Amino acid sequence: MKLLLVKTSSMGDVIHTFPALTEALAAWPGLVVDWLVEESFADVARLHPGVRRVIPVAVRRWRKAFLQGATRAEIAGVKRALRGESYDVVLDAQGLIKSAWLARFARRPIEGFDRESVREWPASLVYARGHMVKRDQHAIDRTRRLFAAVLGHTTELGRFASGIERAPSDGREIFLLHGTTWPTKRWPTEAWIALAGGLAERGFAPVVTHANAEEEAVATAIASAVPQVVHLPKTRLGPLAERLGAARGAIGVDTGLTHLSAAFGLPTVALFSSTVPGLTGPRGRSVEVVASSAPCAPCRAKTCRLAPGAERLPCHATMGAARVLDVFDRMLAR
Repeated sequence: MKLLLVKTSSMGDVIHTFPALTEALAAWPGLVVDWLVEESFADVARLHPGVRRVIPVAVRRWRKAFLQGATRAEIAGVKRALRGESYDVVLDAQGLIKSAWLARFARRPIEGFDRESVREWPASLVYARGHMVKRDQHAIDRTRRLFAAVLGHTTELGRFASGIERAPSDGREIFLLHGTTWPTKRWPTEAWIALAGGLAERGFAPVVTHANAEEEAVATAIASAVPQVVHLPKTRLGPLAERLGAARGAIGVDTGLTHLSAAFGLPTVALFSSTVPGLTGPRGRSVEVVASSAPCAPCRAKTCRLAPGAERLPCHATMGAARVLDVFDRMLAR
């Protein structure tokens, strides 16, 4: 059986698809999987050993220059690549208008969530079959149930495997994953500095990196305050993922690299201030969530209405570095 999987973004969503893919490959040993994914996350999709071919798309970039000849040529190239294969199943596991549009490139019947459970209901109009999957469950479980409904196998939610687990490391590097797009997901720089100092006192080497100028300023501040901090330069996601996979553990906000650390099976502490870990939190063999217990949390808002523009938000009052260090110490002791 040959499957085209459409799950383009975001990084966390791509990683959340790994357990469903792992389970499907175990149920169907002859399953061949090609993955249509946003170009910036192609290296992440390639981490899963069950993927035969990753086909990058660039919807985010195409939108800015849709009428240009180069854009049209890229889209035509993706269409040729998909139509050159004879897929038995095209599975839109994202459920957005853009993912349904991409899935149609293959000119094969598409399956996905039904109208009541899809993220954007117009997407379901192009599906040959839609499957009901309740929305009030973790994104990983929703995706696993969708795969099982489409392919016809049984999902065992009590068992979990990402398919990319790494052997435990005895190294000293602990990644501090501070970068994220939502202002309300961030943790104050002073808290990161205190955390890095505590890890250094324990003999660890805190590691920071950055993806843009704003994150670079935070990483530089942490490294300047704590000499033991290793500040990696901006790099491609593939090499960064390999360095992360060899680390002793990670502490991060609700961001893609934190989900990747958990999927690798590293000891991972995830900091949740504004978002809901029960629906989108990281999962793995060694994950702890430190969530804000402030009355306003989780607000699920991108910006804080109580302290707009501030670095320290009301939800951070219950998420100090001492609490995080205590959780991480207990994890490593186990």
